[in-house]
Amino acid sequence: MKIEKGQKLLIIGDSITDCDRAKPEGEGLFGALGNGYVSYVNALLLAVYPELGIRVVNKGISGNTVRDLKNRWQDDVMEQEPDWLAIMIGINDVWRQYDVPFIKEKHVYIEEYEETLRKLVIETKPKVKGLVLMTPFYLETNEQDQMRKTMDKYGQVVKKIAEEYGCLFVDSQAAFNEVLKNLYPAALAWDRVHPSPAGHIVLAKAFLKEIGFKWDRSKLD
Repeated sequence: MKIEKGQKLLIIGDSITDCDRAKPEGEGLFGALGNGYVSYVNALLLAVYPELGIRVVNKGISGNTVRDLKNRWQDDVMEQEPDWLAIMIGINDVWRQYDVPFIKEKHVYIEEYEETLRKLVIETKPKVKGLVLMTPFYLETNEQDQMRKTMDKYGQVVKKIAEEYGCLFVDSQAAFNEVLKNLYPAALAWDRVHPSPAGHIVLAKAFLKEIGFKWDRSKLD
């Protein structure tokens, strides 16, 4: 696995990451990591790789856009000094363009999104051992739906930046698309954004696959 013994993994994002995690520090006991994919990632690392002692920190904040991440980056990322960093942001950057179309100061258009995410990656990549970029997603199977089309464009930006700077890349939308071949979107997210436990498992599985997690280690030991 790519994350090594004793390393610290920090995961930052919006409500999909937050999931009622403890504030201000999202780590520790009693549900401190929240009830979403971050908690599942942590649980599986503990259960399957207990000897590695990987420390997982949740720095998601509900409602955040990439603009919000930029404003708290120093406190919530740089001062935390993680060995590994995972970023999933963009859903609210897109969503606000559709659910509050006339409140334009809440919109983060794709040019700002790309410029800001790129700057954060450039600033942080040299200071961590690994950086994982995860795409935003929208659980709509109709690819011509306007919000789905926009979300896909933001996901393409994430992929481009990951390729440019040698980051690991998780296509969250593609992971959901595979499951949605057999399920209606509401089975994974009532509003097509906030996942059910099954939806969070989809995210956790896609993330773990990218970092080289092996589910059945008995075949390796």
